[in-house]
Amino acid sequence: MKLRRIVGIFSLVVVIGGSIYGYMIYKQIFSPNTKFSDSRIAVYIPTGSDFAEVQEIVKPYVEDMEKFNSVAEKKEYPTNVKAGKFVIKNGANSNDIVNALRQPVPVDIAFNNQETLERAVGRISHQIEPDSLTLLQAFTDKKFLEDNGFNEDNVLSMFIPNTYEFFWNTSATKVRDKMAKEYRKFWNEDRLAKAKALNLTPLQVSALASIVHKETVKTDERPRVAGVYLNRLAKGMKLEADPTVIYAMKKQSGDFDQVIKRVLFKDLVIDSPYNMYKYEGLPPGPIAMPDITAIDAVLNPEKHNYIYFCASVTNFGYHEFAVTPAQHEVNRQKYVAWVNKMGIKR
Repeated sequence: MKLRRIVGIFSLVVVIGGSIYGYMIYKQIFSPNTKFSDSRIAVYIPTGSDFAEVQEIVKPYVEDMEKFNSVAEKKEYPTNVKAGKFVIKNGANSNDIVNALRQPVPVDIAFNNQETLERAVGRISHQIEPDSLTLLQAFTDKKFLEDNGFNEDNVLSMFIPNTYEFFWNTSATKVRDKMAKEYRKFWNEDRLAKAKALNLTPLQVSALASIVHKETVKTDERPRVAGVYLNRLAKGMKLEADPTVIYAMKKQSGDFDQVIKRVLFKDLVIDSPYNMYKYEGLPPGPIAMPDITAIDAVLNPEKHNYIYFCASVTNFGYHEFAVTPAQHEVNRQKYVAWVNKMGIKR
């Protein structure tokens, strides 16, 4: 009887001990283990990181690192570290955190209004792991340019402003190759046929679209502006586009941060292949990254007889269009008077 009681007590102790141990394990794995107020946070684990580096990255957001480390060891995470962007939810337990660190999430890359390739890759580098120099080297690789029909003057045409999904740690070459693929997808049969009807290549369309883009921010006016430039090309006239002069000035100075609101007569003689007052035809490449509305404006221009246009001083943001030099001079004088009144010197 006494022995039975002892066995019973021992069994009870084992059960209680097992329950306590089980509760401790459960608490270690499944109790909340975060210490941030946002609903979720993103952490970025660089390529080649080891577990020690991951620990330093997540430490500001984890309440009890011992719990996290223990669960990570049990799930063999230290030998299977992944690079990328990861999202941890507020209130996540250690098990959730480790699972989250196994599942990289994509990032949306967006870019627009960049005037140079250097600025374009700089914008992208702020959104993914590869730095701007690595991206620049990838996009200017001679074999890549030759294989895809680009050169360093016109490769900016490849960037069709939109939102693109990448994993944060995507390599520079894979980013480049996907952008080339998206470019080819953009230039579908319909757009290619329209470009051919205009006797323009896609690269020439992009160059002209970049001028249209810079001339007017009003998307509903872009087909009309495109029509003016196409009319000039058809007549063998120079484009005489102020944005090309501004670009030439920035390119020669190397200062793309400068703001030039007024083009002076002395600027029109700057010797640059981008100065369309001095040279006929189209510039060697885009003077900026044209958005889709500007490209489609060139491909779907308004049919009219306008040859000239000038910024409107009554309908700001838009332009006054003219067929003859005399009509244009009236509009130009109004604009000059307004600019002088506003005190805009440069």
